[in-house]
Amino acid sequence: MEGFVDADYDNHADNAETPKAPPILDNRPWQPTLLYATVQSISRRLASWRERTLDNLFPSSFEYTPIEMNDRSLGPAGSQSNKLQVDKGSTHNMAGGSKVAGAEVETTNAKSTVTVEDDEPGQPSASDTVFFEGDEPTEEELATLRKVADHLPWSAFIVALVELCERFTYYGLSGPFQNYIQYRPYDTPVRGAIGLGQSGATGLTNFFTFWCYGTPVVGAIVSDQYLGKYKTILYSAYIYMVGVFILFCTSLPWAIEHGAALGGLIAAMAIIGLGTGGIKANVSPLVAEQYRQTKMTIRVLKSGERVIVDPAITIQRIYMIFYLCINLGCLSPVATTEMEQSTGFWTAYLLCLCFFVLGVAILIAGERYYVVHPPKEAAKPLYQDERGGKYKTPWDDIYIDELKRGLAACRVFLFYPIYWVAYSQMLNNFISQAGTMQLHGIPNDIMQNIDPLSLIFLIPIFDHFLYPGLRKVGIPFRPITRITWGFIFGALAMAYAAIVQHLIYSSPPCYSAPLACDASHLPNEIHVAVQTPAYFFIAISEIFASITGLEYAYTKAPPSMKSFVMSIFLLQSAFGSALGIALAPIAKDPRLVWMYTALCIATFIAAGLFWICFKHLNASEESMNTLGNKGGKAVGVAEIGVTEALDHNFEGRNRAATSGAEV
Repeated sequence: MEGFVDADYDNHADNAETPKAPPILDNRPWQPTLLYATVQSISRRLASWRERTLDNLFPSSFEYTPIEMNDRSLGPAGSQSNKLQVDKGSTHNMAGGSKVAGAEVETTNAKSTVTVEDDEPGQPSASDTVFFEGDEPTEEELATLRKVADHLPWSAFIVALVELCERFTYYGLSGPFQNYIQYRPYDTPVRGAIGLGQSGATGLTNFFTFWCYGTPVVGAIVSDQYLGKYKTILYSAYIYMVGVFILFCTSLPWAIEHGAALGGLIAAMAIIGLGTGGIKANVSPLVAEQYRQTKMTIRVLKSGERVIVDPAITIQRIYMIFYLCINLGCLSPVATTEMEQSTGFWTAYLLCLCFFVLGVAILIAGERYYVVHPPKEAAKPLYQDERGGKYKTPWDDIYIDELKRGLAACRVFLFYPIYWVAYSQMLNNFISQAGTMQLHGIPNDIMQNIDPLSLIFLIPIFDHFLYPGLRKVGIPFRPITRITWGFIFGALAMAYAAIVQHLIYSSPPCYSAPLACDASHLPNEIHVAVQTPAYFFIAISEIFASITGLEYAYTKAPPSMKSFVMSIFLLQSAFGSALGIALAPIAKDPRLVWMYTALCIATFIAAGLFWICFKHLNASEESMNTLGNKGGKAVGVAEIGVTEALDHNFEGRNRAATSGAEV
């Protein structure tokens, strides 16, 4: 078991002998030897319990020890020269004869180790498997064997939890923005703070989105070249916190009465956008970097089925779960939109501030567990040196090659601005549309929460049933296909929104001039629940287009440019917001039917052009998903100057990792 057993864990085992307490000296009769021994014993047992609990709650992708076999074709049926027998409950290492939790192996001509664990009934996964070190699939196996996802490292869940807190804050404060900007403090039936009208509110919220999705480029450069992902996220969080604090202070009733709301809002938007840019560019790559397996491997399920553990599918699952956490945070407007109308905007923004402080605390508390890549600085311009050039360039040839590779991956994102301008209608014009309908006592901006609720319901269905089911019947449903369908569902959402708007204009009492036909400001007689399918279509489009875009940005980017390529993907949302700003002058009654119709047609056209331009990339998807780490090595946060405690902890947490794994 040498190389596979954590010495610290062994020392802290439950049956470990309690060391003898120091003898009582004659001149120190007061020495509490019994208390000393008791405290030491409790400490060891707590450490042991902590390790076992963390292993159970957050199974690591390195839980499985490898098998080295002379004949890779020998599966559970095996042969007389290499018989494999698996029993639940123990693992037998033939090299040393020691037993650890897992399974039992018998072999006569190979040094073997097998791990088998229980999993959910009827849900085969990598935890049910035996895998072979360096046993990559052949061409025949790639064509015939089913592909499955690996276990996810538990540190990825910590990063996802931090992003949940950040998204809770972002959507919690931006959810009330449309009302905060559009209406005045004493308007009915919807209360606001500034009173710029629908066009002004739509334009300002689109500017905020543009700014928030443009600044990730700056965050990516700072991360990839100077600070690394963790430090960039941390410092950006501090900036973000200042912005939320300003928003909270200027939304207090006395600040609104003295005219500070508009200036405070613009300052807060600028600062929050700068902070969120540094977080968004780096948190998405950081969560995927927690999983470090880069090659496909053959594994055998407990049922005897041989499958391929595919890192690309694992990354897909990571981003599905990551997006699920994001949308759990997106439910914050359920609280903040209710608070804005009942207790005031300042209480809603105070809640956001408190939750963001919690997220920063989680980020700092988990720093010793993250796997990160240190920033890579470019140097040695070979071209200039060979030709005696007079220009001193601050980059090297490797950097140029990686830049070309990263920019080549970015061309897929060229059509995304059309999709994002359709998606952004949910954050502004859908809210205003609901304000012209019968609300029956609920805030008009609470309807946007149908989108995250739909995603929370749909993501597990897509991840555990739809995608695996399609792979099982031989339909891989590759990224380009998924993105195309995402655009189509976005277009369907706009088509349905146009239908809803037509129904509003056809309803009394104000018809095509909602809330403006008399002094009572009565909404038109149509129930706000009619909006629901539009949010549902948007949610499906996000699963296909947004999640797949995150996955594509990570898997196709070179190791030293993960944050940069991710920022280019996020930048498309900024371009979409710029298009939304251009559309703001026509976002008013009675032109809204034509606006939604135009967005529907544009998104359908974008889907067709996207498929024509990039469908050929589906054929080369697997060759591009090598996920190589050339030129980069995963290290702990401690190794880049944050803490000195990671190496010991990380090796202990992954005691069953292969001896060749880089830590």
